[in-house]
Formats: sequence, structure tokens, C-alpha cells
Amino acid sequence: MAERTPERLVRLLGLVAYLDRHPGVSVEEVAAHFEVTPQQVLRDVDTLWVSGTPGYWPDDLIDFDADSFDSGVLRLTQSRGMTRALRLGAREAVALVAALRALSESVGDLLEPAEREVIASTLEVLTAATGDAAATMDVQLAVEARPEVVAEARRALRNRRQLALRYVDAADRVSERVVEPWQLLTGDEHSYLQAWCRSARGERLFRLDRILEATQLDQPVTTRPGRSRGETFTPSAEHERVVLELDQRARWVVDQLPVDETTDRPDGGMRVALRVASSAWLRHLLLRVAPYVRAVEPVAVAQEAGAAARAALAAYDAAEG
Repeated sequence: MAERTPERLVRLLGLVAYLDRHPGVSVEEVAAHFEVTPQQVLRDVDTLWVSGTPGYWPDDLIDFDADSFDSGVLRLTQSRGMTRALRLGAREAVALVAALRALSESVGDLLEPAEREVIASTLEVLTAATGDAAATMDVQLAVEARPEVVAEARRALRNRRQLALRYVDAADRVSERVVEPWQLLTGDEHSYLQAWCRSARGERLFRLDRILEATQLDQPVTTRPGRSRGETFTPSAEHERVVLELDQRARWVVDQLPVDETTDRPDGGMRVALRVASSAWLRHLLLRVAPYVRAVEPVAVAQEAGAAARAALAAYDAAEG
């Protein structure tokens, strides 16, 4: 299975820190530590070797000892400051304390215990380091809403369940609707519930102080923020399975689409299997990634996309004529 870009970025950052603490480690040992193949470690090193700070001259790049690398050993010679602890000024530290306190107060009870512990321990260290500056600061997010409404909204967010609302709008009209809650927000002078409204079929912000009643339902949340057009597509076995051979420059397909199966190729390319419910959507996808497509199964899908491209070019020619 191919990994997504955020997963690889985390490993790349960890790789620099690991090699700084463990100089002269074999490729196999590094692969075992990060639970990837030796080939993937070598690809990671190739990526880091051309990464660095603006300027991007040799002295600006992360560097490894070439002789050690040729013998299968990784020895970091230039980290470009990535292994040094971040230094914060007093103003930056106080701002971070305020942000963490606001985060803890607004969504703390929605986080996993380990995540709450990370926020709490970080706050403790920062507060101690900033001393009086942090002690004189008090962050409180005022939520003007019925306590039972806030509690039910947070419960639904934590359980990822839909909510039934009785809501009064700015024109004093009361409506009943079912929403898929995403998060609680605080802006201007009010707090809001960001959600997908099933009756409006769109993303909406509901002022918490205008929610008269909220009840968690058994149905799970199926949409995500940023999906402003229709429901989130959920692939199933009844949808047509299409396999694409793609160049590495089309990796966004793996990151952004619900793929069924992905396999990395030694040259950096990918074999991607995905379920498709709309032939028009698939043609659009193939036209977007056309320069990076190596093969398509079934072949008829590629032929349809090719026909659509030729028809589009013919339309341009006719317009010019």
C-alpha cells in the first residue's frame, strides 16, 4: 500500500532527528526502526538530499556522507538546523500559551486522553517558562448557549453522530433539521456549530445561542469540512473498479481521493485502484492527470477519455474557424 504525503513528511522529519542521534546507522536498521523497506529509506534520503533552506546551493541543503552511503550506512553531515530545539521569544510563548488554553477549553473534551495529556504537559512547561507573563493572562471562551445544547453538541462531535436541532434564525423562524456536526467555532462575539445541513444540502454555521434543542441521533457523520457539493462519496463493491498506472507527480490522487488500493512502484510511480460511480467524473479525472497516466484498466475507459479530449480540441478548432 502506498502511504499518503503527510505520513511520509512525518517520517522524513523523524529521519533527520534519528540520524542526528544515531550517526552511522545501516539502511536496514533505519528501515526496521521506521517499519518501512530499505528501498523506501533510500528514496527518503534521495528526497532529503535535495531539501534545505532558501538558496538551495549545496551548503543550504541537508547532506549525508557520500562514502558511508555507498557502503549502505547513513551518516548525517548537515541537518540545516532541523535538530535544534525551537527558541521562542516571550511574546511568542505567551501567544502559544493563549492558543493552547483556548484549544483546551474549546475542544479539550473531544480529544483522546493522550492528546489532552500532550496539551496539558505543553501548557505546564510553557507557563513555567514564561513566568509572570503567562500568570497574568486568563483565557476564557464565552459560550452563550443552553448548557444542555453545548453538552449534546460536544457529545455528538465526540461520537461522530448526527444531531437533530430545533433552531431559530435571525428572522425569528423556528425550524427542525438534521445536521452532521464538524466542529465548534468561536468568532466575533458568538460561538457556532459548523455542520452539514441535510435539509439545505450544504455547509452551515449555526449560532449556539439560537439552538433551542439538540438531540444526538444514531446515524454516523458521513461528510467532512470542505465538501460543499453533495454528499461524500463512499465507494462500495457495486461500483466499477478502475486501475490507473500513474507517475509520482500525480500522487495527489492518493492523498485526496478515496482509493481502493495503492501500490508504489520502484521508480516512484503508483498503481492505484479506485471505485467509480460516474463515468463523467472518471473522464474528468483522467483529463486532469493525462500527462502522468501510464496505463488504464479497463482500456475502454482510456478510449472514452481520449475521445472526450479529441472532441474538446475539435470544438476549439471549430470556434477558431
